[in-house]
Amino acid sequence: MENIGALAILLAFCFAIYALLGSVIGKLTQRPFLIQSGQRAVYTVWLLVTVGAGVLIYSIMQGDYRLAYVWETSNKTMPIQYKFAAWWGGQAGSLLFWSWLLATYSAVVTFQNRRKFREMMPYVIGVMMSVQVFFLILNAFVASPFRLLVAGKGVVDLGDGQGLNPLLQYWTMVIHPPMLYLGYVGFAVPFAFAMGSLITKQPGEEWIKTTRRWTLVTWLFQSCGIVLGSAWAYAVLGWGGYWAWDPVENASLLPWITGTAFLHSVMMQEKKGMMKVWNMVLVSSTFFLCIFGTFLTRSGIVQSVHAFASSPIGQYFVWFLAIGISATVYLLLTRLEFLKSEAQLESVLSRESSFMFNNLVLLASCFSVLWGTLFPVITEFFMNEKISVDKPFFDRVNIPIALFLLLLTGIGPLIAWRRSSFDSLKRAFRWPTILGVSTAVVLMALGMRHVYALISFALCAFVTTTIATEFWKGASAIAAKSGQNLIAAMIELTHRNTRRYGGYLVHVGIVIMFIGYTGAAFNQSKTVELAQGESTQLGPYTIKVVGYEEGEESNQYRWDRVIVDLSKNGEHLSIEKPERRFFIASQTPTTDVALRRRLNEDVYINFAGTGAGNNVVMQTYIFPLVSWIWIGFLVVLFGTLVCLVPDKKKLVFPRMEVVETGVGHVKPAKV
Repeated sequence: MENIGALAILLAFCFAIYALLGSVIGKLTQRPFLIQSGQRAVYTVWLLVTVGAGVLIYSIMQGDYRLAYVWETSNKTMPIQYKFAAWWGGQAGSLLFWSWLLATYSAVVTFQNRRKFREMMPYVIGVMMSVQVFFLILNAFVASPFRLLVAGKGVVDLGDGQGLNPLLQYWTMVIHPPMLYLGYVGFAVPFAFAMGSLITKQPGEEWIKTTRRWTLVTWLFQSCGIVLGSAWAYAVLGWGGYWAWDPVENASLLPWITGTAFLHSVMMQEKKGMMKVWNMVLVSSTFFLCIFGTFLTRSGIVQSVHAFASSPIGQYFVWFLAIGISATVYLLLTRLEFLKSEAQLESVLSRESSFMFNNLVLLASCFSVLWGTLFPVITEFFMNEKISVDKPFFDRVNIPIALFLLLLTGIGPLIAWRRSSFDSLKRAFRWPTILGVSTAVVLMALGMRHVYALISFALCAFVTTTIATEFWKGASAIAAKSGQNLIAAMIELTHRNTRRYGGYLVHVGIVIMFIGYTGAAFNQSKTVELAQGESTQLGPYTIKVVGYEEGEESNQYRWDRVIVDLSKNGEHLSIEKPERRFFIASQTPTTDVALRRRLNEDVYINFAGTGAGNNVVMQTYIFPLVSWIWIGFLVVLFGTLVCLVPDKKKLVFPRMEVVETGVGHVKPAKV
């Protein structure tokens, strides 16, 4: 079976080269049959990569421990869902997963546009197949998932494997990596269309209109991946946080930031013909940051719980990035005349300027995260000393940036296109400002003194009022004309312009997430060593050790757990059982935390170890408002799906005009 898989990948590599050359040469020499054969080669690449992926999945499921990859990532006791997740749980398999997703995207894009954009599509296919060739080189020659275990003079079957990293054996990790990869790989589509547009000097914004939904869906996948990763870190790693500014976490955030900027600025190009260079730079940066993130996880230049082991594979990514960025910069510089704006910024007090400020602030955030991530690498290269940049640096820089972005989220809808007068701005800002300031005053009166928290809650009130006002004004007008109730009118309003009002819903979700993030300012924690029967106090909660258990789970792992009585202000709440596990095959310890989730706050208990005698060491936390992060993301998800729904089209009937015929009859004629 391994030979079939390896041969399928090798053939896919050959067909990808043919698809690239056939499409481009066919276009340059005006040979339609070559272009068409290049398109068919794209489908063949997908079929062959699917065969290779199918062979690997079958080998994992059947437990073919002659394959080094299967031995490293699977074993007999793993549940079936984690065996399937082993496909992307290791270096070689995840690269094959990358190739399969790219082949799938390429085949779908080629099929959708097989009769459209005849000038541009051969180059779009060429760009996507260039990326495909690179990853298939890695799959076939550098990190093959079909490498056999060899000992002495022959292949060996060790009978069982090490198993997937126990930290990855959690339900979100079955979903989190595929979502991130769907985001990483998906940004290749708008990038390919952007490059195709530059190469052929396409007039207008057809490439943006074609890829709008692709970009939005890809951004949604990236968002899902990031939030699911945060949920995994929160529930599994045992330290209680959901974001640590880890290098690999940052690598997933960087393309999300530039992708967000791109989604906002394309509206400027569509409406006003402005920011064309911006958009080309943003879509290119997003794609290359996706490749850079893939490089960070695999090169070993940064240390992370999320990263794969150190590998020489990083040098291949460096070459790919160098060649790709150089080619993109050359194209941009030689097409600047073609990218001139069709309109000029008329006033600082305009919605156009708010979009520009939004982009500048997002890019500042992207640069600060990138700089902090690479700073240890840079200092080690130039000074032979690795100087780490920790969480406080990222917090100091990015919290003010995030708050300013939140402010812009509320300001944007209040400002008119082209220019706004001070009188109109005064009227528009009156109630949002009053409610924002009132929120801060009330919270100060209740005893809150944390400056950033006060600003955040005030801005959340400001933005919420702004968006609510937009919905209310539009829905009131519809209700007055149609007689519908306000809720039905809001649904009608949203359906008429799903992109605008779906975007507002996304912003509401972001506001809710900010409420959750702001709760971190009031976290409480305590690490204690307790004997059975002893208790500790954390805020209003009493945590008492009432028992201890241990055992083994299906020869997969050994466990021991503490039985804890949790009460609040003397009232019993629940029995919690934080647990430690020791996985037998991989000889790896993990924890399973006790987590009591509520809207106002989470109580989080981690069994960290044992102390003197029969004492247990527990890390206890109170995390206010964390659940609002996950609720906010569900609203973001809903709002993005609304954006993807086509606008409701008004029925337009042809105007009828009565004309006289030559035989004396009259008949209606369409005009």
